[in-house]
Amino acid sequence: MAMKRTPGAYRRLKIQHADYFKAVEALGFAARHAGPLEEKVTQLVQLGAAAAIRSEGAVHSHVRRALEIGVSANEIHHALISITSTIGFPTVRAALSWADDMIGSSGTGKNPSRNVKS
Repeated sequence: MAMKRTPGAYRRLKIQHADYFKAVEALGFAARHAGPLEEKVTQLVQLGAAAAIRSEGAVHSHVRRALEIGVSANEIHHALISITSTIGFPTVRAALSWADDMIGSSGTGKNPSRNVKS
């Protein structure tokens, strides 16, 4: 499920400021590998942080990355729902919507949040 779809503005900045982006990517790599957490867990942690700061672009990015490593849509939804008492329902609802933007474009043709039981 290769979905290497990055926003055009991000790609342009990466070209314009190549050294800066190499450093940022190196920091990200170092942080992800600085301890015992598996990549799946670190992506879900970063997804929660992106949701907490209400960053639609970061939520899109971390959902895309999570899907690429095999995290399921249900796991993504559960990670977001589990932080409701910390960041609040309106923020979680927005993050779920942003997550579904990427889940819906993942090629599965499914939007799992529409199948969640109430």
